[in-house]
Amino acid sequence: MRRHLIVMVKEPRPGRVKTRLGRDIGLVPAAWWFRHQALSVLARLRDPRWTLSVAVSPDRAGLDSRIWPADLARIPQGHGDLGARMLRLLRHPAPGPVAVIGADIPGVTRPRIAEAFDLLGRHDAVLGPATDGGYWLVGLRRTRAVPPGLFHGVRWSSATAMADTIASAPHLDWARAATLSDVDTAADLTPATQSR
Repeated sequence: MRRHLIVMVKEPRPGRVKTRLGRDIGLVPAAWWFRHQALSVLARLRDPRWTLSVAVSPDRAGLDSRIWPADLARIPQGHGDLGARMLRLLRHPAPGPVAVIGADIPGVTRPRIAEAFDLLGRHDAVLGPATDGGYWLVGLRRTRAVPPGLFHGVRWSSATAMADTIASAPHLDWARAATLSDVDTAADLTPATQSR
């Protein structure tokens, strides 16, 4: 079955994307960083082993945006908190395993994504832990229905987000991919991530 990788992006407008980073470095530099980081991730993760799509927010502006590569399928994220939006994406209509990531993970590479999909060959679900207690990737094998309670009660942007996610679907056989860092604040930026 075909594998599906969905990258979540926001239209890179100052004050609407990476606001915590923006408090540290300014809203315009934060939006600029996210735009270049997201485009770098999309370029790096093209691979014949999976279908790459972009999940856009806000829906209308993202679907019409000239920023994201025109050849990539665009999916509206829709409304709700992060869990509601990811749940919608994990219910992608095409059959096969699906993984969802954010665009703010400088260390993500094709081998890391391939590893996550390989784990889905042996497990129901996979999480890619982030160094802050959250996660940079969530994936489902989808050999059965997506659990309706998945992400219920998750405390987003906290050190318990990953544990809360596992607790929201304890009957799934969860695997863990590599630990990577995302960028939320200026402290997360390194010289390598600043130039992306």
